[in-house]
Amino acid sequence: MPVDEKFLDEMNIRVYQPADEARVKELTIAAFNGVSIEHNIENSWPGLLPVPWGERKWPMVAGDLTAHPEDCFVAEYEGEVIAFATTRINRANSVGQLPDMAVDAKFRGKGIGRKLIEHCLQYFRDQQLVMARIETLTQNPIGRHLYPDLGFEEVAQQIFYAMPLAQEDE
Repeated sequence: MPVDEKFLDEMNIRVYQPADEARVKELTIAAFNGVSIEHNIENSWPGLLPVPWGERKWPMVAGDLTAHPEDCFVAEYEGEVIAFATTRINRANSVGQLPDMAVDAKFRGKGIGRKLIEHCLQYFRDQQLVMARIETLTQNPIGRHLYPDLGFEEVAQQIFYAMPLAQEDE
C-alpha cells in the first residue's frame, strides 16, 4: 500500500490522554499478537499461566502511560485513535527510548508508524537528548525493516529464555 500523504496530513499526533486508555489497550493486544515475548511464552506453554498473554503485555505499556503520559503519543484520524507510541526519557544518560508502538491493522502500510516514530524522535531532540533507542524481536519484519530505514543501527541482539517451574508436592 503506497504512503498516502493526504491521509498523513489529515492525521493528528497528540499527547496521550487517560481517555485513550481502552483504545490503546485494544491496539496493544491486537498489534503485539505474534510479535511479543509474552505471546511467544503463551505459544510455548498454552494455558500454563493464569493470565492470557495480552493481559501480561498490557501492564508494561500501561506503566509508561501512567508514569509519564506527557511523553506518550497517539495518532488520530477522524477522531479515532489509530496508533500509539510510548517513550521513556533518561535525562541522566540523555537517551530517549521507544518501548512500545502499535498501529491499527486497518491503517498499516500508510506510513503512520514512520510518522509516529519521526514525531517521537523530534520530541527527543526538543528535549535535548543525544541518543534514541528502539528494539524489536527478530520475528517482527516491519520493525526490522522500518527502524534501520529511519536511521537506527543494530547494536546488539538478546535471547529470551523461559521455563515452566515444576511445583513440588507438599
